[in-house]
Amino acid sequence: MELKFVDPRSLKDNPDKARRSKSSPQADALLLATIKAVGIVQPPIVAAEADGGNGFVIDEGHRRVKQAIAAGLEEVAVLVVPRAEDGGAMRSLVTTIAHEQLNPVDQWRAIERLVALGWTEEAIGIALAQSVRQIKKLRLLANVLPAMLDHMAKGDMPDERQLRAIAAASLEEQKEVWKAHKPTKGDPQVSWWAVANGLVKTRMYARDASFGDDLREAYGIAWVEDLFAPADQDSRYTTDVEAFLGAQQEWMTQHLPKKGVIAETNSWGEVKLPPKAERVYGTPKKSDHTAMYLDREGKVKSLHFRMPETKKAKGKSAEDAGGDDEAIVVSKPRPDVTRKGIEMIGDLRTDALHEALSRAPIEDDTLMALLVLAFAGQNVRVDSGAGGDHGFGRRFPRHAATLFDAEGKFAFDTDTLRIAARGVLIDVLSCRENISKSGIVSIVAGSAIGADGFLANMGTEDFLSCLSRPALETSCSDTPVLPRARVKDTRAALVEHFREGHFVHPAALFAADGAGLAEWLAKSAVTEVEDDDGPDEEGVVAGEDRVVDGAPTDELEEGYREAAE
Repeated sequence: MELKFVDPRSLKDNPDKARRSKSSPQADALLLATIKAVGIVQPPIVAAEADGGNGFVIDEGHRRVKQAIAAGLEEVAVLVVPRAEDGGAMRSLVTTIAHEQLNPVDQWRAIERLVALGWTEEAIGIALAQSVRQIKKLRLLANVLPAMLDHMAKGDMPDERQLRAIAAASLEEQKEVWKAHKPTKGDPQVSWWAVANGLVKTRMYARDASFGDDLREAYGIAWVEDLFAPADQDSRYTTDVEAFLGAQQEWMTQHLPKKGVIAETNSWGEVKLPPKAERVYGTPKKSDHTAMYLDREGKVKSLHFRMPETKKAKGKSAEDAGGDDEAIVVSKPRPDVTRKGIEMIGDLRTDALHEALSRAPIEDDTLMALLVLAFAGQNVRVDSGAGGDHGFGRRFPRHAATLFDAEGKFAFDTDTLRIAARGVLIDVLSCRENISKSGIVSIVAGSAIGADGFLANMGTEDFLSCLSRPALETSCSDTPVLPRARVKDTRAALVEHFREGHFVHPAALFAADGAGLAEWLAKSAVTEVEDDDGPDEEGVVAGEDRVVDGAPTDELEEGYREAAE
């Protein structure tokens, strides 16, 4: 075997070559681009021409020679081998069959290695005849969790939709999901659907945004390009749903027409119009109103509706009669605190309430009153708001058990009773925004024992991101922090300011709403039985005394009062 440098135009084709079908134009273009970028990596194999000729016949590498000529190379390296008896037919066939496509995972990793060695994405794209966008996509796949890549290299490959979800997630998120779904000896197949489903996030696309760069920067929205989407469409997106919807809401507020209203949608995506409003499907009139709203994808949509004509009352002028129609259409601004923020407040309130119930000084009469108040909560089944799986009051027996002595007698001292009462209150009272919410009674209880002093610092990125721009700027009023042009910068400054301090949003304080408390008291108050000819809900005829266990209820209540005295 000998290495020579020859003019590729002097080499002759082997008439007995195994591959006779033409290669695709795309494959030829890729090979040509590679030769132009890095030259011929593997020299073609040639043999001396038979029948007295002094040239060389190509055994392997016909495409490489052809594209080297197309690239304009004056000289190429070739390996000269002895002439085979069959003219190289077997050697050509074996080499062609033995070639194997590069594993996709190896290809992704190889491209990432080239970048680490100093190759630019543009240069790699030219060498491989690929677009820069495709090279970026392959680099994104190369940075998937190594354990996942190792498993994919074995042949268990997810589909493109699943790859998109996996590659878009952070490594920390991939690690957590992989722990739950990684293969085992008993089940070596990975459920890529479950892996992708655990990593998928709601996306808000730039093509659906009505706001411009000013609001985008103000809300700190950073677009990420979806490299798996078609290259001819705008595939930029963000997973910061709260910021996207906040910017859309502010844009609607700024561009609301004269007779406009920002409407909400129900769970089916239908717009909630004012009472008696009729939707206009045709051409709207000047007197019609416009409702702007956000659909399920976060797009700004609008529709027109018409209010019924107000009947003129006697003695009223036309101006007076038309006033009610205008009063119906009222734009509803974005709430200061989002739903996620309300849920965070509920959790923080509950933690503070439980901390106060454990440590704050509470008078005995207040403690007993709170116990009565706790069991009047709207969550009393009881679903506990305390940590862990304690639904339906499964922790209450342990509190009651402390009131018994070693011999099984119901005996306890004052301190034991106080500890048990505090434990019961902790398990009952809750401000969480779920089934365990006690309602307004938990707010009253927290106010009674000073739970405000136990609220955790809310000057964090997680909570402040739940505030609207006006609410965020209001939070700067008692601080040296000045509102910035961008909401993101204002929030970052507040987070830094309260890093060593303490901030509590007014909405989280234990202050009962006066109207809500009055409504609850009116609903919960004992009222006299009205005269009625029919039986009430207990089957007792109105006007008669209620009887429980053979005794009228008014006598029982009087007995309770005497026992309490």
